[in-house]
Amino acid sequence: MIVFPNCKINLGLYILQKRTDGFHDLETIFCPVGLLDALEIIQNPAPQLNEVEFTTSGLKIDTEENICVKAYQLLKKDFPELACIKMHLHKVIPLGAGLGGGSSDGASALLLLNKKFNLGLSERQLIGYALNLGSDCPFFIKNKPCYATGRGEVLEEINLDLINYKIVLVNPKIHINTAFAFSKIKPDNTRASLKQIIQQPVSEWKNILKNDFEETVFNKYPEIKTIKHQLYQQGAVYCSMSGSGSTVYGLFEKSSQPQLSFPKGYFVKAT
Repeated sequence: MIVFPNCKINLGLYILQKRTDGFHDLETIFCPVGLLDALEIIQNPAPQLNEVEFTTSGLKIDTEENICVKAYQLLKKDFPELACIKMHLHKVIPLGAGLGGGSSDGASALLLLNKKFNLGLSERQLIGYALNLGSDCPFFIKNKPCYATGRGEVLEEINLDLINYKIVLVNPKIHINTAFAFSKIKPDNTRASLKQIIQQPVSEWKNILKNDFEETVFNKYPEIKTIKHQLYQQGAVYCSMSGSGSTVYGLFEKSSQPQLSFPKGYFVKAT
């Protein structure tokens, strides 16, 4: 069986307060985007030493601590009869880019294992497993536009229609250290809710829809700020950094034809 894990963008991202468990309460809108990895799982008819025979192609990733293998191991604890498998991940979504590609892969592994081996897990149960893999993972179980709070795991599906827009993703292949990004944040829980802001016309988002990580990241990596500026110059209706970066996305009217010119080596994709 094969699935195609997609990435996400954040439409607004507020850091509200630091929690006693060391995490932060946040507020964001998750929106799925059609940039896809590919994940295949088959039962291993002749297992050797490992319960999971894991291989990859595409972008180079860490195979020792991969989140897809962790997903299998998480389920294996509660379902010891779970068969040995071969798992192959073809990686397209840039790593450490604020697009949730790894989280999507892990959530997709849970969904695929549940379906292939008839484990009978509900969406709520799968979300519980996903949270053990990472704060973004529960969203990819639902994989629909969601208003998210808590660590990102408290999800409320919302109506969000971006059908008249195309999304351009630009990643300069800079890996942002998440701990660094959080260390410079000044939490603020006094602002209007993103759930209200997102109901305003997209043409008004430029002045009211904010990602709290941008100021810190832009100060250290001005080339990322430049990407946002260039996307606006080319006619984007709204631009923002996704997550803690380093990907910047622009929403363009479908009829527009932006003339994109970025340095060689940048990842640029329109969806």
